[in-house]
Amino acid sequence: MAGNSGHRPIPAKAADIAHDIASSLAQSFRASSPLAQELVARDIAECSDDDVDTEVMEDESESEDETGPGPTLYRRPSNIAFGSTRPVLGPGGLHEPILSKIERTRSRDAERSLLRDNHILPPKHQLAQHPPGPLTSLYKRVFSTKVPRKASDEEGSQIVAAHGERSPLLGRPRLPRIDGVPEPDESAAHEHLNEQWEAAVAAGQIKTTWQREAKTIAIYSRSLIVTFLLQYSINVASIFAVGRLGTRELGAVSLATMTANITCYAPLQGLATSLDTLCAQAYGSGHKQLVGLQLQRMTYFLFLLLVPIWGVWLSAEPILAALIPDQASAQLAATYLQIILLGTPAFAVFEGGKRFLQAQGLFHATTYVLLIAAPLNIFLNWLFVWRLGWGYVGAPWAVAITQNVMPVLLILYVWRIDGSQCWGGFNSKAFSNWGPMIRLALPGMVMVVAEWFAFEILTLASGRIGVAPLAAQSVLVTVTSTTFQIPFPLSIAGSTRVANLIGAKLVDAAKISAKVTFVGGLIVGVFNAVLLAAFRYQIPLLFTQDAEVVELVAQTIPVCALMQLWDGIAAVSHGLLRGIGLQEFGGYANLVCYYLVALPISFGLGFGLHWGLIGLWSGVTFGLLLVSIVEIWFICWSDWDRAARDAERRNATG
Repeated sequence: MAGNSGHRPIPAKAADIAHDIASSLAQSFRASSPLAQELVARDIAECSDDDVDTEVMEDESESEDETGPGPTLYRRPSNIAFGSTRPVLGPGGLHEPILSKIERTRSRDAERSLLRDNHILPPKHQLAQHPPGPLTSLYKRVFSTKVPRKASDEEGSQIVAAHGERSPLLGRPRLPRIDGVPEPDESAAHEHLNEQWEAAVAAGQIKTTWQREAKTIAIYSRSLIVTFLLQYSINVASIFAVGRLGTRELGAVSLATMTANITCYAPLQGLATSLDTLCAQAYGSGHKQLVGLQLQRMTYFLFLLLVPIWGVWLSAEPILAALIPDQASAQLAATYLQIILLGTPAFAVFEGGKRFLQAQGLFHATTYVLLIAAPLNIFLNWLFVWRLGWGYVGAPWAVAITQNVMPVLLILYVWRIDGSQCWGGFNSKAFSNWGPMIRLALPGMVMVVAEWFAFEILTLASGRIGVAPLAAQSVLVTVTSTTFQIPFPLSIAGSTRVANLIGAKLVDAAKISAKVTFVGGLIVGVFNAVLLAAFRYQIPLLFTQDAEVVELVAQTIPVCALMQLWDGIAAVSHGLLRGIGLQEFGGYANLVCYYLVALPISFGLGFGLHWGLIGLWSGVTFGLLLVSIVEIWFICWSDWDRAARDAERRNATG
């Protein structure tokens, strides 16, 4: 995929032009890092020198002395908000937090692993005395991450790698290996990992294999998949609990959930993404307590925005009644919104607190919280809806309580486990310097809301068809959003890996990783498609027993199953664009395909030709197919060497 991009000048020139256009558009749409630098600089100017956390600086200084300032291969996963559906746009150019000692260790381990795979460092374990059996040989041939060794590279490869800027040009000759045991000088090379790494990269010795990349991406994505599924289960539990109450209740909960997403959750998530930059730069400045200050400032801002949102939700019934013909569904949806309103302040705190911890490299805190909150939410839905007999209103009460529990658990994590070092107490400075923060936050909100709005339109359109189609739409959106929680984390893992390799100037390795990610997305898409097609009649029975709704879902699922192929490919393609720093192109491609192609086709087929839900989902499926084709073409013809140079320039100026 992209393997010959550097040898086809005309398409590469077209890709460069598209890149320049996308970059120029992005600059007018997306806030840049100087806004964050301006805000952090203002805060630092107001702080005394006593506020500087010298421990961070000393730790980094010690780490630099030990290993040198060489390249770091490991980079933490992308700060994309957990629980998103299909984010068409993602903010780029964010400054990552400075690496902690643990992360530097991971970086060095990743570098050592690649050096071993390329036979530059001795193997981690002593080689076996006896030749392996046929099964062992076959297993190693298929799954080994080692780069095949050429006879011409047998001699001298380690000598080249061992000589870095600080190594003597003339060393004593390398003695032969005896029974696979490295000479003392070869083992001592571990102390000069930076020199070896830089020399090997400069000499073009670092290669990778699809086995290595598959293993790495699988490790990156497995915890993300669990986290995304746990986060999304909070919404799914309500739909499962309410669906068996009746068709109208099932449609109403879908309408209420999508309305809550587009009017509250998506805007708050989008605005909070600015903390990915603000908290990171505050942490990197050495003023740890400024991280807590940024959290307070954003939290107060989100609280202020909740006031008009509450006004809309409290008067939601007449608004929804004007959009859909069924008044009873509008009333039930409004009731749902008015109850979960009690959990929105906690949601704002959780979104900010999550990024407060991510800036410190504490990414697993959110997973730990969800491991408690998600089962609690399932239990509360069962307790309120069925055990206590509250019926429909039990589901929103379960969501509201769960949303209030999540920030409490996050605070307990900070207090008792880790993260409190960046909390300096409540500060009156949190009510000042809002201007740069708002300018940085607004583009993130637009990026997130754009995607949600497209699916809100489809939900409202299905409500115009009737009560049963609205209920069926609830099932279809839930199923397709659940299946998306697999390729989307895979795309984040692929994005992270490709970006790491591009940043280390390993372009060929990055292309191999991209191919592995693409194949992974295709495999996931096929798996999801087969799963939906095989259980087209069983899946709707998990939500409802209504025969009409079950039949509508079963008729539409084949279209949704076909969509899974393009959904998986589009997800990983956009992840690869993020990895090479060209995510703006993918963002605008998604916007054009969704709003100028997919939605018009959906309305034309659904209402013009009276295809109903099949027509609505056919338009989305064709839009995703178009997105996949456009993004794959752009990735294949992009100049990856230029992406590596751009990454090197950003690292140098960052």
